[in-house]
Amino acid sequence: MANDRHQDFDALAPEDFDSPYEVYARLRQRCPVAWTNAWHGFWAFTRYADVAEAAADYKTYTTTVQNVVPKLAFTGRRPPLHLDPPEHTTYRRAISPLLTEAKVAALEGPVRRLVVELLQPLIARGHGDICTEFSARLPIAVFAEWMNLPKAQIEALRETGRAYAIAVQSFDGEMVKQHSLALYEMARDLIEQRKRQPHDPDCDMTSALLAARVDGQPLPDEMIVGTVRQVLVVGIIAPNVMIGSICVHLSRHPELQDQLRRQPELMPAAIEEYLRLYTPYRGFARTPTRDIEVHGVAIKKDEPIALVYASANRDESVFPDADRFILDRPNIGEHLAFGRGPHHCPGAGLARLELRVAFEELLARTKRFAIDGPLTTTLCPEIGALTVPLRFEAA
Repeated sequence: MANDRHQDFDALAPEDFDSPYEVYARLRQRCPVAWTNAWHGFWAFTRYADVAEAAADYKTYTTTVQNVVPKLAFTGRRPPLHLDPPEHTTYRRAISPLLTEAKVAALEGPVRRLVVELLQPLIARGHGDICTEFSARLPIAVFAEWMNLPKAQIEALRETGRAYAIAVQSFDGEMVKQHSLALYEMARDLIEQRKRQPHDPDCDMTSALLAARVDGQPLPDEMIVGTVRQVLVVGIIAPNVMIGSICVHLSRHPELQDQLRRQPELMPAAIEEYLRLYTPYRGFARTPTRDIEVHGVAIKKDEPIALVYASANRDESVFPDADRFILDRPNIGEHLAFGRGPHHCPGAGLARLELRVAFEELLARTKRFAIDGPLTTTLCPEIGALTVPLRFEAA
Protein backbone atom coordinates (compact mmCIF):
# COMPACT_ATOMS: atom_id res chain seq x y z
CA MET A 1 0.00 0.00 0.00
CA ALA A 2 1.24 3.48 -0.82
CA ASN A 3 2.23 5.40 2.26
CA ASP A 4 3.84 8.36 0.53
CA ARG A 5 0.62 10.36 0.42
CA HIS A 6 -0.08 13.38 2.61
CA GLN A 7 -0.45 12.40 6.27
CA ASP A 8 -3.40 14.05 8.08
CA PHE A 9 -2.42 12.84 11.57
CA ASP A 10 0.27 10.75 13.23
CA ALA A 11 -1.25 7.70 14.93
CA LEU A 12 2.12 6.98 16.55
CA ALA A 13 2.55 10.39 18.22
CA PRO A 14 3.06 10.30 22.01
CA GLU A 15 -0.17 10.68 23.97
CA ASP A 16 -1.40 11.46 27.45
CA PHE A 17 -4.82 10.77 28.95
CA ASP A 18 -6.53 13.73 27.25
CA SER A 19 -4.55 14.42 24.07
CA PRO A 20 -6.14 11.86 21.69
CA TYR A 21 -9.52 13.55 22.06
CA GLU A 22 -8.01 16.91 21.07
CA VAL A 23 -6.60 15.31 17.89
CA TYR A 24 -9.93 13.67 17.06
CA ALA A 25 -11.81 16.96 17.58
CA ARG A 26 -9.56 18.67 15.01
CA LEU A 27 -10.03 15.82 12.56
CA ARG A 28 -13.83 15.83 12.92
CA GLN A 29 -13.88 19.52 12.14
CA ARG A 30 -11.32 19.73 9.33
CA CYS A 31 -10.59 16.24 8.04
CA PRO A 32 -13.28 13.68 8.92
CA VAL A 33 -11.74 11.08 6.61
CA ALA A 34 -8.09 11.17 7.63
CA TRP A 35 -5.00 9.30 6.43
CA THR A 36 -2.02 8.23 8.52
CA ASN A 37 1.12 6.39 7.42
CA ALA A 38 1.25 4.40 10.66
CA TRP A 39 1.31 0.58 10.35
CA HIS A 40 1.62 0.65 6.54
CA GLY A 41 -1.13 3.28 6.28
CA PHE A 42 -4.86 3.40 7.02
CA TRP A 43 -7.87 5.71 6.83
CA ALA A 44 -9.75 6.92 9.90
CA PHE A 45 -13.44 7.83 10.02
CA THR A 46 -13.92 10.24 12.93
CA ARG A 47 -17.51 11.54 12.62
CA TYR A 48 -20.43 9.75 14.20
CA ALA A 49 -22.57 9.41 11.05
CA ASP A 50 -19.75 7.88 8.99
CA VAL A 51 -18.69 5.47 11.74
CA ALA A 52 -22.27 4.33 12.42
CA GLU A 53 -23.03 3.84 8.72
CA ALA A 54 -19.86 1.86 8.03
CA ALA A 55 -20.31 -0.33 11.12
CA ALA A 56 -23.80 -1.28 9.96
CA ASP A 57 -22.98 -1.79 6.25
CA TYR A 58 -21.09 -5.08 6.25
CA LYS A 59 -21.52 -5.53 2.49
CA THR A 60 -19.44 -2.41 1.73
CA TYR A 61 -17.20 -2.51 4.83
CA THR A 62 -16.15 -6.07 5.64
CA THR A 63 -14.60 -7.23 8.91
CA THR A 64 -13.24 -10.45 7.37
CA VAL A 65 -9.89 -8.95 6.31
CA GLN A 66 -8.87 -6.97 9.40
CA ASN A 67 -10.84 -6.14 12.51
CA VAL A 68 -8.48 -3.80 14.40
CA VAL A 69 -5.68 -1.34 13.64
CA PRO A 70 -2.88 -2.33 13.92
CA LYS A 71 -3.64 -5.79 12.60
CA LEU A 72 -3.18 -8.33 15.40
CA ALA A 73 -4.66 -11.59 14.13
CA PHE A 74 -1.83 -13.93 13.10
CA THR A 75 -3.53 -17.25 13.71
CA GLY A 76 -6.65 -17.50 11.57
CA ARG A 77 -10.20 -16.23 11.77
CA ARG A 78 -12.00 -16.08 15.10
CA PRO A 79 -15.78 -16.07 14.90
CA PRO A 80 -17.95 -14.11 15.25
CA LEU A 81 -15.81 -10.94 15.15
CA HIS A 82 -13.86 -11.95 12.04
CA LEU A 83 -16.92 -13.01 10.03
CA ASP A 84 -19.79 -11.17 8.35
CA PRO A 85 -23.38 -12.40 7.93
CA PRO A 86 -24.59 -14.94 7.09
CA GLU A 87 -21.52 -16.94 8.19
CA HIS A 88 -21.26 -14.86 11.35
CA THR A 89 -24.88 -15.40 12.40
CA THR A 90 -24.60 -19.04 13.52
CA TYR A 91 -21.94 -18.21 16.08
CA ARG A 92 -23.88 -15.23 17.43
CA ARG A 93 -26.98 -17.41 17.79
CA ALA A 94 -25.01 -19.84 19.94
CA ILE A 95 -23.53 -17.14 22.18
CA SER A 96 -26.33 -14.56 22.52
CA PRO A 97 -28.82 -16.72 24.52
CA LEU A 98 -26.17 -16.99 27.24
CA LEU A 99 -26.01 -13.19 27.53
CA THR A 100 -29.71 -12.36 27.81
CA GLU A 101 -30.85 -9.80 30.36
CA ALA A 102 -32.03 -12.58 32.68
CA LYS A 103 -28.78 -14.59 32.39
CA VAL A 104 -26.67 -11.49 33.06
CA ALA A 105 -28.86 -10.47 36.02
CA ALA A 106 -28.28 -13.90 37.56
CA LEU A 107 -24.54 -13.14 37.62
CA GLU A 108 -24.89 -10.03 39.81
CA GLY A 109 -24.33 -11.94 43.07
CA PRO A 110 -21.10 -13.65 41.92
CA VAL A 111 -19.85 -10.42 40.30
CA ARG A 112 -20.46 -8.45 43.50
CA ARG A 113 -18.63 -11.09 45.54
CA LEU A 114 -15.63 -10.93 43.19
CA VAL A 115 -15.61 -7.11 43.24
CA VAL A 116 -15.59 -7.01 47.04
CA GLU A 117 -12.85 -9.66 47.32
CA LEU A 118 -10.58 -7.64 45.01
CA LEU A 119 -11.40 -4.19 46.41
CA GLN A 120 -11.15 -4.88 50.13
CA PRO A 121 -7.35 -5.31 50.35
CA LEU A 122 -6.76 -2.15 48.30
CA ILE A 123 -9.06 0.03 50.39
CA ALA A 124 -7.78 -1.43 53.66
CA ARG A 125 -4.20 -0.61 52.64
CA GLY A 126 -5.27 2.92 51.68
CA HIS A 127 -3.53 3.00 48.30
CA GLY A 128 -2.87 0.93 45.20
CA ASP A 129 -3.26 0.76 41.44
CA ILE A 130 -6.92 0.33 40.56
CA CYS A 131 -5.98 -1.10 37.15
CA THR A 132 -3.23 -3.62 37.85
CA GLU A 133 -4.63 -4.72 41.23
CA PHE A 134 -8.37 -4.60 40.52
CA SER A 135 -9.67 -4.00 37.02
CA ALA A 136 -7.08 -6.21 35.30
CA ARG A 137 -8.24 -9.11 37.49
CA LEU A 138 -11.99 -8.61 37.71
CA PRO A 139 -12.97 -9.33 34.06
CA ILE A 140 -10.99 -12.58 34.02
CA ALA A 141 -12.73 -13.73 37.20
CA VAL A 142 -16.14 -12.76 35.80
CA PHE A 143 -15.50 -14.52 32.49
CA ALA A 144 -14.31 -17.61 34.33
CA GLU A 145 -17.61 -17.63 36.23
CA TRP A 146 -19.64 -17.13 33.04
CA MET A 147 -17.70 -19.76 31.06
CA ASN A 148 -17.67 -22.33 33.91
CA LEU A 149 -13.88 -22.59 33.78
CA PRO A 150 -12.16 -25.04 36.13
CA LYS A 151 -9.95 -23.45 38.79
CA ALA A 152 -6.65 -24.43 37.13
CA GLN A 153 -7.70 -22.76 33.90
CA ILE A 154 -8.70 -19.56 35.67
CA GLU A 155 -5.13 -19.04 36.86
CA ALA A 156 -3.73 -19.92 33.44
CA LEU A 157 -6.11 -17.46 31.76
CA ARG A 158 -5.15 -14.77 34.25
CA GLU A 159 -1.45 -15.11 33.46
CA THR A 160 -1.74 -15.68 29.72
CA GLY A 161 -4.41 -12.99 29.27
CA ARG A 162 -2.24 -10.48 31.13
CA ALA A 163 0.84 -11.38 29.08
CA TYR A 164 -1.16 -11.14 25.84
CA ALA A 165 -2.47 -7.69 26.80
CA ILE A 166 1.08 -6.47 27.59
CA ALA A 167 2.34 -7.80 24.24
CA VAL A 168 -0.48 -6.03 22.38
CA GLN A 169 0.28 -2.78 24.18
CA SER A 170 3.99 -3.14 23.37
CA PHE A 171 3.33 -3.83 19.67
CA ASP A 172 5.46 -6.96 20.13
CA GLY A 173 4.21 -9.06 17.21
CA GLU A 174 6.20 -12.16 18.12
CA MET A 175 4.96 -12.17 21.72
CA VAL A 176 1.37 -11.45 20.62
CA LYS A 177 1.60 -14.54 18.40
CA GLN A 178 3.13 -16.66 21.16
CA HIS A 179 0.51 -15.78 23.75
CA SER A 180 -2.30 -16.00 21.20
CA LEU A 181 -1.22 -19.58 20.43
CA ALA A 182 -1.26 -20.34 24.17
CA LEU A 183 -4.83 -19.02 24.33
CA TYR A 184 -5.75 -21.29 21.42
CA GLU A 185 -4.39 -24.25 23.38
CA MET A 186 -6.52 -23.23 26.35
CA ALA A 187 -9.56 -23.10 24.06
CA ARG A 188 -8.80 -26.58 22.68
CA ASP A 189 -8.39 -27.97 26.21
CA LEU A 190 -11.72 -26.51 27.28
CA ILE A 191 -13.49 -27.92 24.21
CA GLU A 192 -12.04 -31.39 24.86
CA GLN A 193 -13.23 -31.19 28.47
CA ARG A 194 -16.75 -30.33 27.30
CA LYS A 195 -16.74 -33.21 24.81
CA ARG A 196 -15.84 -35.60 27.64
CA GLN A 197 -18.18 -33.99 30.16
CA PRO A 198 -20.92 -32.03 28.39
CA HIS A 199 -22.60 -29.10 30.16
CA ASP A 200 -26.09 -27.77 29.55
CA PRO A 201 -25.88 -25.73 26.29
CA ASP A 202 -28.35 -23.26 27.80
CA CYS A 203 -25.81 -22.45 30.52
CA ASP A 204 -22.40 -23.00 28.93
CA MET A 205 -21.01 -21.25 25.85
CA THR A 206 -18.59 -23.99 24.81
CA SER A 207 -21.31 -26.64 25.00
CA ALA A 208 -23.68 -24.36 23.06
CA LEU A 209 -21.15 -24.09 20.22
CA LEU A 210 -20.65 -27.87 20.19
CA ALA A 211 -24.42 -28.36 20.05
CA ALA A 212 -25.00 -25.82 17.24
CA ARG A 213 -25.95 -27.19 13.81
CA VAL A 214 -26.02 -25.72 10.30
CA ASP A 215 -28.07 -27.78 7.85
CA GLY A 216 -27.82 -30.63 10.34
CA GLN A 217 -24.02 -30.48 10.50
CA PRO A 218 -21.89 -29.44 13.51
CA LEU A 219 -19.73 -26.34 13.28
CA PRO A 220 -16.11 -26.93 12.12
CA ASP A 221 -13.84 -27.79 15.04
CA GLU A 222 -11.30 -25.07 14.26
CA MET A 223 -14.02 -22.42 14.08
CA ILE A 224 -15.33 -23.47 17.50
CA VAL A 225 -11.76 -23.23 18.80
CA GLY A 226 -11.45 -19.75 17.25
CA THR A 227 -14.72 -18.61 18.85
CA VAL A 228 -13.74 -19.80 22.33
CA ARG A 229 -10.31 -18.21 21.87
CA GLN A 230 -11.94 -14.90 20.85
CA VAL A 231 -14.27 -14.87 23.83
CA LEU A 232 -11.46 -15.70 26.28
CA VAL A 233 -9.86 -12.27 25.79
CA VAL A 234 -12.38 -10.00 24.08
CA GLY A 235 -13.93 -8.96 27.38
CA ILE A 236 -10.73 -8.70 29.42
CA ILE A 237 -8.85 -5.61 28.23
CA ALA A 238 -11.74 -3.19 27.68
CA PRO A 239 -13.19 -3.29 31.25
CA ASN A 240 -9.68 -2.88 32.66
CA VAL A 241 -9.14 0.34 30.67
CA MET A 242 -12.70 1.55 31.26
CA ILE A 243 -12.53 1.26 35.05
CA GLY A 244 -9.20 3.08 35.08
CA SER A 245 -10.54 5.93 32.96
CA ILE A 246 -13.66 6.34 35.12
CA CYS A 247 -11.47 6.49 38.23
CA VAL A 248 -9.39 9.26 36.65
CA HIS A 249 -12.54 11.28 35.93
CA LEU A 250 -14.04 10.72 39.38
CA SER A 251 -10.73 11.69 41.00
CA ARG A 252 -10.82 14.95 39.03
CA HIS A 253 -14.46 15.52 40.05
CA PRO A 254 -14.89 14.67 43.76
CA GLU A 255 -18.28 16.41 43.75
CA LEU A 256 -19.51 13.73 41.33
CA GLN A 257 -18.13 11.03 43.64
CA ASP A 258 -20.20 12.54 46.45
CA GLN A 259 -23.33 12.76 44.30
CA LEU A 260 -23.11 9.12 43.24
CA ARG A 261 -22.52 8.04 46.85
CA ARG A 262 -25.65 9.91 47.94
CA GLN A 263 -27.68 8.72 44.95
CA PRO A 264 -26.48 5.26 43.90
CA GLU A 265 -29.63 4.89 41.80
CA LEU A 266 -27.92 7.26 39.32
CA MET A 267 -25.15 4.74 38.66
CA PRO A 268 -26.64 3.13 35.50
CA ALA A 269 -27.00 6.56 33.86
CA ALA A 270 -23.48 7.50 34.95
CA ILE A 271 -22.03 4.30 33.48
CA GLU A 272 -23.80 5.00 30.17
CA GLU A 273 -22.32 8.49 29.96
CA TYR A 274 -18.89 7.14 30.87
CA LEU A 275 -19.16 4.55 28.09
CA ARG A 276 -19.72 7.42 25.68
CA LEU A 277 -17.03 9.69 27.11
CA TYR A 278 -14.33 7.05 27.65
CA THR A 279 -15.10 4.38 25.06
CA PRO A 280 -12.31 1.86 25.79
CA TYR A 281 -11.74 0.77 22.19
CA ARG A 282 -10.66 3.50 19.78
CA GLY A 283 -12.58 1.54 17.24
CA PHE A 284 -12.56 -1.45 14.97
CA ALA A 285 -11.25 -1.80 11.43
CA ARG A 286 -13.16 -2.44 8.24
CA THR A 287 -12.00 -3.01 4.66
CA PRO A 288 -13.99 -1.67 1.70
CA THR A 289 -15.12 -4.33 -0.74
CA ARG A 290 -15.11 -1.81 -3.61
CA ASP A 291 -13.75 1.66 -4.39
CA ILE A 292 -15.74 4.26 -2.42
CA GLU A 293 -15.86 8.02 -1.89
CA VAL A 294 -16.60 9.61 1.50
CA HIS A 295 -16.65 13.40 1.97
CA GLY A 296 -14.98 13.75 -1.42
CA VAL A 297 -12.12 11.43 -0.45
CA ALA A 298 -11.47 8.47 -2.74
CA ILE A 299 -10.73 5.23 -0.87
CA LYS A 300 -9.64 2.23 -2.87
CA LYS A 301 -10.93 -1.30 -2.42
CA ASP A 302 -8.94 -3.19 0.26
CA GLU A 303 -7.45 -0.08 1.96
CA PRO A 304 -7.95 -0.46 5.74
CA ILE A 305 -10.26 1.93 7.57
CA ALA A 306 -10.41 2.52 11.32
CA LEU A 307 -13.90 3.35 12.58
CA VAL A 308 -12.89 5.59 15.48
CA TYR A 309 -15.68 5.06 18.02
CA ALA A 310 -13.77 7.12 20.59
CA SER A 311 -14.07 10.11 18.26
CA ALA A 312 -17.62 9.41 17.07
CA ASN A 313 -18.87 9.34 20.65
CA ARG A 314 -17.59 12.90 21.12
CA ASP A 315 -19.10 14.24 17.90
CA GLU A 316 -20.64 17.59 18.87
CA SER A 317 -23.28 17.33 16.15
CA VAL A 318 -24.78 14.34 18.00
CA PHE A 319 -23.70 14.96 21.62
CA PRO A 320 -23.65 18.72 22.38
CA ASP A 321 -20.89 19.79 24.78
CA ALA A 322 -19.43 16.39 24.01
CA ASP A 323 -16.26 16.62 26.11
CA ARG A 324 -18.30 17.16 29.29
CA PHE A 325 -19.80 14.46 31.50
CA ILE A 326 -23.56 15.14 31.53
CA LEU A 327 -25.46 12.72 33.74
CA ASP A 328 -28.91 13.23 32.22
CA ARG A 329 -27.87 13.50 28.56
CA PRO A 330 -31.14 12.90 26.67
CA ASN A 331 -29.75 10.82 23.78
CA ILE A 332 -27.15 8.87 25.71
CA GLY A 333 -28.41 5.54 24.35
CA GLU A 334 -27.14 6.51 20.89
CA HIS A 335 -23.45 6.12 21.78
CA LEU A 336 -21.34 3.60 19.84
CA ALA A 337 -19.23 2.16 22.67
CA PHE A 338 -20.51 -1.33 21.85
CA GLY A 339 -20.51 -0.86 18.08
CA ARG A 340 -23.42 -0.87 15.67
CA GLY A 341 -24.97 -3.36 13.26
CA PRO A 342 -24.27 -7.10 13.16
CA HIS A 343 -21.12 -6.77 15.26
CA HIS A 344 -22.77 -4.90 18.13
CA CYS A 345 -21.13 -6.41 21.23
CA PRO A 346 -23.21 -9.36 22.53
CA GLY A 347 -21.60 -8.93 25.97
CA ALA A 348 -22.76 -5.33 26.45
CA GLY A 349 -25.09 -6.29 29.30
CA LEU A 350 -22.35 -8.14 31.14
CA ALA A 351 -19.96 -5.21 30.68
CA ARG A 352 -22.55 -2.79 32.10
CA LEU A 353 -23.11 -5.09 35.08
CA GLU A 354 -19.38 -5.29 35.84
CA LEU A 355 -18.96 -1.52 35.66
CA ARG A 356 -22.07 -0.72 37.71
CA VAL A 357 -21.26 -3.15 40.51
CA ALA A 358 -17.58 -2.14 40.58
CA PHE A 359 -18.42 1.53 41.14
CA GLU A 360 -21.32 0.90 43.50
CA GLU A 361 -18.94 -1.00 45.77
CA LEU A 362 -15.95 1.33 45.31
CA LEU A 363 -17.99 4.41 46.19
CA ALA A 364 -19.88 2.74 49.04
CA ARG A 365 -16.63 1.58 50.67
CA THR A 366 -14.77 4.89 50.41
CA LYS A 367 -15.29 8.45 51.58
CA ARG A 368 -12.99 9.73 48.86
CA PHE A 369 -10.33 8.52 46.46
CA ALA A 370 -7.81 10.54 44.47
CA ILE A 371 -4.98 10.04 42.00
CA ASP A 372 -1.75 9.22 43.82
CA GLY A 373 0.96 9.26 41.15
CA PRO A 374 1.57 9.40 37.41
CA LEU A 375 -0.85 7.70 35.03
CA THR A 376 0.08 5.55 32.07
CA THR A 377 -2.21 5.19 29.07
CA THR A 378 -2.92 2.51 26.51
CA LEU A 379 -1.81 2.33 22.90
CA CYS A 380 -3.99 1.23 19.97
CA PRO A 381 -6.41 -0.45 19.67
CA GLU A 382 -7.56 0.59 23.16
CA ILE A 383 -7.75 4.14 24.51
CA GLY A 384 -7.66 5.23 28.14
CA ALA A 385 -5.90 4.51 31.40
CA LEU A 386 -3.60 1.51 31.80
CA THR A 387 -2.31 2.24 35.32
CA VAL A 388 -4.03 4.54 37.83
CA PRO A 389 -2.44 4.76 41.31
CA LEU A 390 -5.08 5.89 43.82
CA ARG A 391 -5.19 6.84 47.49
CA PHE A 392 -8.32 5.72 49.31
CA GLU A 393 -10.05 7.09 52.39
CA ALA A 394 -12.16 4.21 53.69
CA ALA A 395 -15.81 4.74 54.57
